[in-house]
Amino acid sequence: MTTRHIHIGPPRLRTAIQAVVWLGKSGGIISSSLIANRVKTHATFVRRIMTSLAKADIIASKGGRDGGYYLEKSPAEITLADIYLAVGADAVPKKDKVEFDYPEGEERLDVAGFQDALENILGDAESQAIAYLKGITIAQLMAEVKMV
Repeated sequence: MTTRHIHIGPPRLRTAIQAVVWLGKSGGIISSSLIANRVKTHATFVRRIMTSLAKADIIASKGGRDGGYYLEKSPAEITLADIYLAVGADAVPKKDKVEFDYPEGEERLDVAGFQDALENILGDAESQAIAYLKGITIAQLMAEVKMV
């Protein structure tokens, strides 16, 4: 059996989904260091992701020695689209238009037209992905994931 790794959306999406599933499975408060350990990444990276999730009212935090993060909503109310939108909006840097230097007399690509056309295609693909992700809740994902 071959294992595939599919990478759609910002790199932090997979970690954000894993963190929310862990919070849902725990049913309580989990520290960023414990979440980082469970999803195999750094606690600082987890805290950045959790900040985005908190701004979207998906999770909340409690300070103090026994503090950490917990779900703000039930797993049945949180969709993968909610998480995608929470961590994706500010994760992709905005790029300036690319300028190409063509030798004199060579045929040129309409770079602005190409970039506009590609942005339209990718925007449509993202819209379709978000529509699909809206149909999948954290509760559904939790039901498919075993604790090991």
